[in-house]
Amino acid sequence: MTSQNYQWVGERPRGTRGWLTTGAVVLIVLWTLNWSAQGAQLSLGELAAGLPQIGDFLSRTFPPDLSILPRLLAPAVETLQIAIWGTLLGVLLAIPLSFLAARNLSRNRWVFHATRQALNFTRSINELILALIFVSAVGLGPFPGVLALALHGLGMLGKFFAESIEEIDQGPIEALQATGARPLQVIVFGVLPQVITAWIAVILYRFEVNLRSATVLGMVGAGGLGFELVSSLKLFKYQETATCIIVITFMVIVADAISSRLRAAIQSGSAH
Repeated sequence: MTSQNYQWVGERPRGTRGWLTTGAVVLIVLWTLNWSAQGAQLSLGELAAGLPQIGDFLSRTFPPDLSILPRLLAPAVETLQIAIWGTLLGVLLAIPLSFLAARNLSRNRWVFHATRQALNFTRSINELILALIFVSAVGLGPFPGVLALALHGLGMLGKFFAESIEEIDQGPIEALQATGARPLQVIVFGVLPQVITAWIAVILYRFEVNLRSATVLGMVGAGGLGFELVSSLKLFKYQETATCIIVITFMVIVADAISSRLRAAIQSGSAH
């Protein structure tokens, strides 16, 4: 009886500390939400007051002007081309850097940290800002859009590639190194077979993201459907704007469906 009382008394402070910790975390979260809401100036009243203006804008977009669809074919193809080359260049740049940014492969810790920070820096800059920089450097057109997507994709893909390399089984790597294999042979025969499936899935997802981003880069002069979208907005041709949005949505849906099927096929193939 006494020992049970001692046990109960000993456990009570731990339970009290747990409740106090939980309460403190809840208070911190509530304070953070309130603080961020004030900084973001969240206001349901202003949103409710602005709903009529949103409704007025939407009413002006209907019915969509489908007569401009032939004119949007070339910009749509250009948007697709921007996304393809932005993804391809991002992959080609990210692959070599990912091996330097993988903790289990990078032998020099200074190179490892420098590469990681470079990847962090490139993906921290929005594609629109990068497109503005490249537009000022190489002029208007789709090429600055390709460069913007490639540079931003370098940071994102390099991070994902490096993390997938860090999760591989070290057994095949050590076996190849024990046989005297060169670093390139270790990568080709020990690393790539273990990460290629995950890499392809990430590349397909990145292509979807780039397709969405490519439709917006035209707003800063980087070509594609975004240019047509902004032009129609500036000229108050909202029915043409609706048509541009429909085309963009259709392209994204098709790309998502194809990408999902390819990822499912790859995953089922790797499972077998």
